[in-house]
Amino acid sequence: MPSNIEIKARLSDPSRVTSLAEALSGSPAITIEQHDTFFPAAHGRLKLRQFSPSKGELIFYSRADISGTKQSDYLIAPTESPASLLAVLSAALGTRETVIKTRKLFQVGQTRVHLDSVVGLGTFVELEVELRPDQPPEEGHRIARELMVALEIEEGDLIEGAYADLARRND
Repeated sequence: MPSNIEIKARLSDPSRVTSLAEALSGSPAITIEQHDTFFPAAHGRLKLRQFSPSKGELIFYSRADISGTKQSDYLIAPTESPASLLAVLSAALGTRETVIKTRKLFQVGQTRVHLDSVVGLGTFVELEVELRPDQPPEEGHRIARELMVALEIEEGDLIEGAYADLARRND
């Protein structure tokens, strides 16, 4: 199963982190609109991510709910009919939270830097160090910590869990 080493943090100065991320990546961000629907799962998390009426992904992932760097193991299944898949999964499992966000994506080496504006929650930064199959997780943790410093992400801004968890607490 593929793995990332990740962090997620609240942003107090999105324009500063955007400038730093753009300088590190050497290119402007790609903007992606995402509509995520979370479903009950026996373990881990299961969500359907919709990009458009004809493009989506069913994503299963498992990671610890801690505020520091953490390993996330995941599986992704692309779909060309996300609305139909949403209807089937909703009927079979029910739904939990829905998270709507605009994501600015930068690539810095093997790390995806996401600057997320999440409806009802605010602005966040997420780092995903995509581990190579032969790469030890400790190396990914080191890369994530180095990028935190470069992007001026403070330990006190780190959050646990997923956006869906924050949305559930806000309800």
